[in-house]
Amino acid sequence: MAPSSASFAAAHHASKPAPHKKAAAAVNALPALAAQTAMAANPPALPAKAWLLMDFDSGEVLASANADESLPPASLTKMMTSYMVEQALRSGKLKQTDLVSVSENAWCRGSSTESCMYLPLNSQATVIDLLRGIIIQSGNDASKAIAEHMAGSEAGFAKLMNAEAQRLGMTHTHFANPTGLPDPDHKSSARDLAVLARAIIHDSVDYYPIYAEREFKYNGIKQGNRNALLYTDPTVDGLKTGHTEEAGYCLVTSSKRSDMRLITVILNTNSAQARADETRVLLGWGFSNFEKVSPIQANTVVGTAKVSYGKADTVAATLGAPWLLTVPRGQQVQTAVELTPGLEAPIAKGAVIGKVVATSNGKPIGETTLVAQADVERAGLLQRMWQHIAKLLGK
Repeated sequence: MAPSSASFAAAHHASKPAPHKKAAAAVNALPALAAQTAMAANPPALPAKAWLLMDFDSGEVLASANADESLPPASLTKMMTSYMVEQALRSGKLKQTDLVSVSENAWCRGSSTESCMYLPLNSQATVIDLLRGIIIQSGNDASKAIAEHMAGSEAGFAKLMNAEAQRLGMTHTHFANPTGLPDPDHKSSARDLAVLARAIIHDSVDYYPIYAEREFKYNGIKQGNRNALLYTDPTVDGLKTGHTEEAGYCLVTSSKRSDMRLITVILNTNSAQARADETRVLLGWGFSNFEKVSPIQANTVVGTAKVSYGKADTVAATLGAPWLLTVPRGQQVQTAVELTPGLEAPIAKGAVIGKVVATSNGKPIGETTLVAQADVERAGLLQRMWQHIAKLLGK
């Protein structure tokens, strides 16, 4: 019989966890894992096999431990599955109302031994319902059904997942299926999962709000989102939980406070409570120890570039867009302007003509483009000849 309550369904994940007693949990408690990299003082030590804190805007890792260790990601895998669906919707390859058939392979057989959306066998569901079933209910059946619809099989879809992972720069990841069910060849890392989370938030603007939805009802069964922080922290708006016996309890979270968004990854801790608590600690440290700064205001002229063969000899260089950096609180930032040499007219207003690099304590922390503040038209033939002669004479 299928479960009919959110609380029952939320207790199951990629595969059914074995029951744990308090005494066993205490014995199996993981040692605190200290930070191996940190951009600010006193980062936390967290009892997990890997963890990471990333600044969303820059993609900079603010603190981490075992960031590149390949570990089983459990249902965090479904972030790639949902991302693939979202990009197909964006490109028009899929429509929200497209119907997807539920094969015997995708069907959960009414079982409570794995996380399911509880799609009836041989039924059809819309793509948008399946997307919600993947994100909110962590449905293995929804993940398998959409994989078969998009690529003919789970294996075919895994190839697409791996190609997308390679495109995103997920260098310690290999997917064997769209669900996260255990497979010795199915691995990812904390850094790679943060990269994927950042891509979802950036590329899937129309669908990202689904990751913050607390529940979804399908086939008469209402299930709650397993991300406990969605119920306790209004700044958290995603992304995904995961759990198998092998992977432990995992969580990828995003939180936005004021003008700063941070992404956290917790891999293989020992309970659902622990993954939520450790995420709270990591977010608290991040928001307390970092701030946004704007080294140069938008539209500020930061240099003058020389231009050859134009009606004007120079053009003012300004920031191409507002520039914000995430730095440790109170840390000083220096900037250096690098203008492109050998510029020749015509140059269009807004064309990239250089960059400005920000450093702190002698280390680069970011850069942004500089653009031409105005058009520079190409000079007439006679004027260009005189300019050429003057250049030869070193004038």
